[in-house]
Amino acid sequence: MSDCLFCKIAAGEIPSSKVYEDDDVFAFKDINPKAPTHVLVIPKIHVATLSDAKDPALLGMLMSRVQYIADEVLELESGYRVITNVREGGGQIVFHLHVHILGGKSLPF
Repeated sequence: MSDCLFCKIAAGEIPSSKVYEDDDVFAFKDINPKAPTHVLVIPKIHVATLSDAKDPALLGMLMSRVQYIADEVLELESGYRVITNVREGGGQIVFHLHVHILGGKSLPF
């Protein structure tokens, strides 16, 4: 989608602090972190929200990459939180499916 902020970041049109990239996903540091480690993981194909993601393979791949990034790239050995906000009422601000990885400290519930 040409006007999507996250599509532009994944395409390299907007600078970001890249953490990981492969053929399917792009991960970068959140510009307004809520924890010492706060990374966003996005699929490179545009899907607006989790509710719009109808392909189980896409969701499985995305969560597999989230796990890999958190465990192997970020080395969050003490643990981490995974969050996906869905639509405005769920706190979603950018309408491109994304997963937040938060870690680096003990996170309250």
